[in-house]
Amino acid sequence: MFSSLPESAIETLTWGWNRFAPFYKELSSRPLNASTMPEWLADWSRLSEIVQETANRLYIATTVDTNDRDAEKMYNFFLDEVYPQAETAEQLLKQKLLDSGLKPPGFELQLRNMQAEADIYREENLALLAQELKLSTEYDKIIGAQTITWNGEEITLPQLQRVYQEPDRDKREKAWRLAAQRQLDDREAIDELWIRFLDLRQVIHQNADMPDYRAYRWANLLRFDYTPENCQQFHESIEKVVVPAAERLYERRRKNLGLERLRPWDLNVDPYGKPPLRPFKNVDELVKTTRRIFNQVDPQLGGYFETMQREGLLDLDNRKGKAPGGYCETLPAVNLPFIFMNAVGVHDDVQTMIHEGGHAFHVFETVDLPYLQQRDVGAEIAEVASMAMELLAAPYLSQEMGGFYTPQDAARARIEHINAALCFWPYMAVVDAFQHWVYRNHNIALDPAECDWKWSELWDRFMPGVDWSGLEEEMATGWQRKLHIHQVPFYYVEYGLAQLGAFQIWANAIENQDQAVADYRRMLSLGATSTLPELFNAAGARFAFDESALQSAVDLAESTIAELENVIEKR
Repeated sequence: MFSSLPESAIETLTWGWNRFAPFYKELSSRPLNASTMPEWLADWSRLSEIVQETANRLYIATTVDTNDRDAEKMYNFFLDEVYPQAETAEQLLKQKLLDSGLKPPGFELQLRNMQAEADIYREENLALLAQELKLSTEYDKIIGAQTITWNGEEITLPQLQRVYQEPDRDKREKAWRLAAQRQLDDREAIDELWIRFLDLRQVIHQNADMPDYRAYRWANLLRFDYTPENCQQFHESIEKVVVPAAERLYERRRKNLGLERLRPWDLNVDPYGKPPLRPFKNVDELVKTTRRIFNQVDPQLGGYFETMQREGLLDLDNRKGKAPGGYCETLPAVNLPFIFMNAVGVHDDVQTMIHEGGHAFHVFETVDLPYLQQRDVGAEIAEVASMAMELLAAPYLSQEMGGFYTPQDAARARIEHINAALCFWPYMAVVDAFQHWVYRNHNIALDPAECDWKWSELWDRFMPGVDWSGLEEEMATGWQRKLHIHQVPFYYVEYGLAQLGAFQIWANAIENQDQAVADYRRMLSLGATSTLPELFNAAGARFAFDESALQSAVDLAESTIAELENVIEKR
């Protein structure tokens, strides 16, 4: 029977549940014992790959064009008619394997995860989880429709990134204020959507018999290796070690720019008085140069990227109606990744391209793991893959190494990246701490005004150094513009933990780049078959939340910035 299952989900995009159901029914009724287990598990994995890839391809279609009504209709049909049924069937198969007492080799963590999923699984939540995905699509539509008129032309807000880098401060401020006002115009719509999100999530965690949504989400995200208390420790370590370092960076920027006060529109302009970095003129140039950089890091990684280019697995340009942000989605049935982003010709696009490339390499490196469940990696290690790749690729940004820039501009790009990494940790702490507050105070957080107040309080705690006077409303509503808060709650501390791992891999690469890359690829190849501490160790790093680890990262960052500034001064 399973020989008739399509090779790719391209053939199943319009399938209703009646087309998938017979495969699940056959697996459910098939005897499961030690002799039948390998084939049973392989067939289940293959079926899950097809269903997951179907969902992912339909989701991708809604993001590449948020105005595509047919794509939205097909995705909603899947969410309504297939997703709940498939989740129920998947849970039955998980329970069948758990009840069998069988322990497939290399499947220990997967059995642990399945038991955790069984503990919170409730059939009545399936329709609610599908509704949550629909609300996420509504959020994308609101953000994707945000445009302004600039120089007589309608442009998207991401396209203003180039303006924010212009030396003309008045022009930067004008663009920033126009964008901020356009975002505030959607304040009421996002507030209304927020309340629907929270009400839905409260019912979900109550159905699962969990004390609050945070506890539910912790189990849902399979977080076995750290606790909410560890996150609190991480916030405190960041406040003590990184916030002062970020303040030093902001103060250096203020002095370099000769300003009395550093304002939000002063954060992207070059602090050395040089023209903005313009690494590429079009997407083709971005792809061609990034491919050379990946080949320099490791020829095999470069080969992976060439495969993506050849197979049409890159959607990189920014355009009206396209969903915000960037992501790498997996197409598990064909063992290939898909990269989505909104490139407008700034250095941040280069970083995003390399970042998402790291995610893509994770997909390629796990291809030899036989079962989908072993390849379904957690967010924390997935972000180590992407953030470490940014740092491993950094030495090859200059044209003499195949990259985009002169040596001096490559130094500027690297300083920009390191500065952003240091300043990210405090911002991450704001986002993560905000979500802990929201889901521990559901009734209060239902009032968007209370959310504004809490966000402002956290901002003042973790983000000193930039003057927001007169912009209190714009600052207080920052939570509305962080898509993770709305669409994937609690998925943000992963970036902070991963960046700490990535900095350790970077430190190793300074000593021995080839060995660091080899260790990095070894970590990727393990997929989801090891714990987080074990995966970090495989990459030559330590899974940590403490001040010591952060202090080492800050010291490395600040010393490297000093070295790179010497390169700029030699111009």
